[in-house]
Amino acid sequence: ADYLDNGNNKMAIQQADKLLKKHKDLHCAKVLKAIGLQRTGKQDEAYALAQEVAALEPTDDNSLQALTILYREMHRPELVTKLYEAAVKKVPNSEEYHSHLFMAYARVGEYKKMQQAGMALYKIVPKNPYYFWSVMSLIMQSISAQDENLSKTMFLPLAERMVEKMVKEDKIEAEAEVELYYMILERLEKYKEALDVVRGKLGEKLTSELQSRENKCMAMYKKLQRWPECNALSRRLLLKNSDDWQFYITYFDSVFQLIDESWAPPAEQEHSLEGEVHCSVEQAVEFIEERITEESKSSRPLRGPYLAKLELIRRLRHRGCNDEYKLGDPEELMFQYFKKFGDKPCCFTDLKVFVDLLPPSQYTKFIHQLLEVIPLSGAAENEVALPGDIKALQQHLCVVQLSRLLGIYHAMDKKEKLTVVQELMFRYRHGLEFGKSCLKTELQFSDYYCLLAVHLLLDLWLEGEEAAVWQCLTLLEEGLAHSPSNAQFKLLLIRIYCRLGAFEPVAELYSSLDAKHIQHDTIGYLLTRYAESLGHYAAASQSCNFALRFFHSNQKDTSEYIIQAYKYGAFEKIPEFIAFRNRLNSSLHFAQVRTERMLLDLLLEADLSTSLEESIKSMSLSPEEDDIPWKDLRDNRDLTVLFNWDPKDRDISEEHRKLSLEEETLWLRIRSLTLRLVSGLPTLSHTVQPKNSEKAAENGISSRIDTIRALLRQLEATVDSGKKFLEQKIQYPVLGPPPTRMAGFLSSGSCQCQTSLFYLVSDIYVLDTNGLEDSAEIQERIGNSFKSLVERLTDLFNKCKGDLIEVRDGTLKTHPNLLENLVFFVETISIALWVSSYCDSVLRPFKSNLQKKKKKKKESSVAMPPVFTHFLDYVTELQTLTSNVIDHIKGLEIILTALKLEELSLKDTLLLQEEKKFTKTVQGKVQSSYHHSVQEIGELLKKRLETIKKLKI
Repeated sequence: ADYLDNGNNKMAIQQADKLLKKHKDLHCAKVLKAIGLQRTGKQDEAYALAQEVAALEPTDDNSLQALTILYREMHRPELVTKLYEAAVKKVPNSEEYHSHLFMAYARVGEYKKMQQAGMALYKIVPKNPYYFWSVMSLIMQSISAQDENLSKTMFLPLAERMVEKMVKEDKIEAEAEVELYYMILERLEKYKEALDVVRGKLGEKLTSELQSRENKCMAMYKKLQRWPECNALSRRLLLKNSDDWQFYITYFDSVFQLIDESWAPPAEQEHSLEGEVHCSVEQAVEFIEERITEESKSSRPLRGPYLAKLELIRRLRHRGCNDEYKLGDPEELMFQYFKKFGDKPCCFTDLKVFVDLLPPSQYTKFIHQLLEVIPLSGAAENEVALPGDIKALQQHLCVVQLSRLLGIYHAMDKKEKLTVVQELMFRYRHGLEFGKSCLKTELQFSDYYCLLAVHLLLDLWLEGEEAAVWQCLTLLEEGLAHSPSNAQFKLLLIRIYCRLGAFEPVAELYSSLDAKHIQHDTIGYLLTRYAESLGHYAAASQSCNFALRFFHSNQKDTSEYIIQAYKYGAFEKIPEFIAFRNRLNSSLHFAQVRTERMLLDLLLEADLSTSLEESIKSMSLSPEEDDIPWKDLRDNRDLTVLFNWDPKDRDISEEHRKLSLEEETLWLRIRSLTLRLVSGLPTLSHTVQPKNSEKAAENGISSRIDTIRALLRQLEATVDSGKKFLEQKIQYPVLGPPPTRMAGFLSSGSCQCQTSLFYLVSDIYVLDTNGLEDSAEIQERIGNSFKSLVERLTDLFNKCKGDLIEVRDGTLKTHPNLLENLVFFVETISIALWVSSYCDSVLRPFKSNLQKKKKKKKESSVAMPPVFTHFLDYVTELQTLTSNVIDHIKGLEIILTALKLEELSLKDTLLLQEEKKFTKTVQGKVQSSYHHSVQEIGELLKKRLETIKKLKI
């Protein structure tokens, strides 16, 4: 066992063998040997050895524990349940084995058996937790039940009765048990009963979370629409803590609900269960003013009361009341708020919510008013007045961010924008003085200046100023040098490099972000969207693996979290874990990565039909199966991960999200259908003897071609939807969701090529089943298909021609679309090869049959059917075309190597020495990345060329 712990698996196997020579029936040694075998890649031997021991139904703790570890490493948790079922039969009173059995069921989600195992445990050892394990398992059955009716009429009522029994017998001991009771009542929509539980004697046990009882009461009051109680309770909680924002929201919601219902407090008795109720605007105004007065006496400044006043103004305006309640002018209130909190980084995000209270005509005046109260000292050699300390710097930054949000920068012309960029960078570099003592992991105080400058330059780039994008990269690289942990710099660099078609620097930037856990799903798209499409196949493989590793381990990890939740009685967390697992399993990104990963593997590994077949087998792919949950697909991408200070009309809208999801789903459907069509190719080539069609139908061959034809019809329909979608010419914001590869797929002609290749498969199949006799028409059709395919592929190649990077007017211009087209070309040629390989497998037997006839008849020549000539011509032309593309790529490599970047002068910008250094780095990175892409694409095409040369029937 020590050897196994230290990772010395070979020694562990040797030691186990020594022991087994002396005691050949030592179960535990056998299992430890099996673990060693599993870890050295001998899975089959390990499994056989483990099953040998399991068949003996061991009951000693060591063997059971060791087998559990082994099965877990084999990803076979269902075998653990069998193990403990047997153990429990032999040792029926063991608390330990029963609880292991319960947890084994929990790992595989067998809720019904968990319920039974929990009750069996409780009978042996009547401890409350075991009883409630069983109750929770009923709730799990209700959650997972397909039929909601069943869950409301059977599982939940049964769980409720089980808990009520314990309540009546006064056996409720722990907080978790009350939580569980509350959870059942809430799910049964018995809100009144749930409220009574929380407010009653049982509710006293709810102590672990701050305001746990109050929060639960509030939730029930809202469900029951008991607004007086909502109001009184939120009012009471705000008296305790006037900085708790959620209660302000409830307080306002309830006040206006009561006003709309014309509610009046009863004359004689209490206003409500929770005490005094406010039901008029006057009371609300007075209450907020009191909070502000109280705040001035507080030892630390509280933001809540001031923001609540702005929130009240906003709600009153929304209802059409403007100034009759004398709450003050929003502009003045925001100004006062800035004076009080302007040096806190949160000041901007606080005010952002309320800027729509300002009339647009006042924007500039408002910004000037804020600037006047910031203590800035003039710098003699430059007109820019600079902050003297960090507080003043934070205040100034807040104003700059507000200027961007109010659209003041957007309205400027090019010259003004460039002046602002220079000023911001001057302030950024000056601000670095305040952060000299910062650690490498801390951000510089002035980082936002640099980010804002880059946003302004991005505006210029979108307006057609090519040099601006290079300056963006230059400034971001400079920023990153001073603030190596700034994730915003890295994310923005990733987006811009990808827009320019350079993937190489991105991989390193992304890995330095150190994305954790769920982020592989939420921001992983930044990586996986571009790696393959820009020709970085190795990096694409790696980034898919990263993501897939996370998604696959999520299955295993979630089971562990659920088990821990049972052990510690955190029952309310269990449904959350299950929901989390479902969210990841139906993630759009997960489906995309799975599909792209398989297509990529086929592209890199499968050359001829034999290797294609092996690859498809190893991925257990089949054209009939579709494992993507189309109905439940969830878009978990975080599209707001990049900071931005754009006004609402330029920001990412709900509409953008919806359109992006629609586009992503269409593209995923196209890719998934392509993958399934490719996986159907090897199934066709094992045909039975031609002309024996009944036999063929029995063997399921004809149904296979039907599957392919059905998939092809789906592909055509999806492509049509894709075309319609693209006709809308949607423009996402520059930092919004990246568009998919669909537009390039259609415009390059790659789509038409691939579809006609699959149509060709159908024709060849017909030729195969009907034989060569009387097949002149189909032979001609196949011949024409070959011709038009070569034309289409040549067209596709023409769309790849041109310089990838060119120097124009002293600046660089990249053409990432040419790179994307080259990648589509490689993919399309690969599919063409797999299809040709299928043609080859059909035509070869025909040819050898004809040659046999020739020998029999002793004739000097038997007329060869035209389809052979067509095929040979086609293969020859494919070879010539591929050679031409390889030559073109060699040419690109030479140009890229010879590109002298030193000669570039960035005009319009007075570059400092510092900036020149970074500009050189940036351009070098882009050049090197393009070089790398071209090399990888070239290597792959050379492999394809070798394959084409083998295709001579």
